[in-house]
Formats: sequence, C-alpha cells, structure tokens
Amino acid sequence: MDPQVRAKREAIVRTHMESENVHDFDATIGTFSHPRYELIPSGQVHDGEAAVRAYFKETRTAFPDQRNELISLRHLDDGVVVEFWLRGTHKGPLGGFAPTGKSFECRMTAFFLFDDAAIVCERVYFDTATILRQLTG
Repeated sequence: MDPQVRAKREAIVRTHMESENVHDFDATIGTFSHPRYELIPSGQVHDGEAAVRAYFKETRTAFPDQRNELISLRHLDDGVVVEFWLRGTHKGPLGGFAPTGKSFECRMTAFFLFDDAAIVCERVYFDTATILRQLTG
C-alpha cells in the first residue's frame, strides 16, 4: 500500500476517534464520505448522516462521558482496524433501560472501511455481556 494513503487513513481514523471523545460530531461526520456505523453484536445499522447523528445523541445521552482509548491500529488494503477501550458512565436512558449510574469498560475492535479518501463504514465488534455485567452487577 502507498505510504501516503496509509498515513492519510491513519490520520483520518485518529481524528475520527478523538472527535468522538470531545463530542465534536461535525468533525466525526466529516471523516466519512457516507456516514455508517454497524454494531455487529446488536445488529444495529446507522446509515446516513441523520441516523448517525441520532445514534450519537442516544448514546451520549446515556453515556455523556463516553470515550475511547486507542490500544492498537493496523492497516488493511481497504481500511484500518483499531483495537480500543470504550468507557462510560450510564447516566441517561438507553433502549428502555433506566440509568444505573455505573461505569463500564470494554475492549473493542472497529474496522474503518474506506473508499479512496474517506470512511464509508465503521464496523464495531464487542461483547455486550461485558458491558451489561458492569452496568447491572
């Protein structure tokens, strides 16, 4: 892979992840050519800018301090794979569940798939039981 393409993709992914941490969702949306999140464990797909912004609103209402911490980053021919910690405190409703006030930490993997210049999909893999156990236990 062209080293310039790798460097550009890595910078986009890092910008994407940091903008999520500071809730600069305009910047996050700007890293996509077409915003799309696929949450594999739940089967949820948030496709298009309106759906992705609704996803941000829902999850940051439930976890206003939600943040990620990069563990590792690897390049693919058509994207970037990251492993990261996701952390947050359940302070608002989420999917019919009342806030517990408890925090969670979950190790996750995300595939950032690219067209030529921008992200076309963030596909996230994680164990929902890890999060639920911490929020309800």
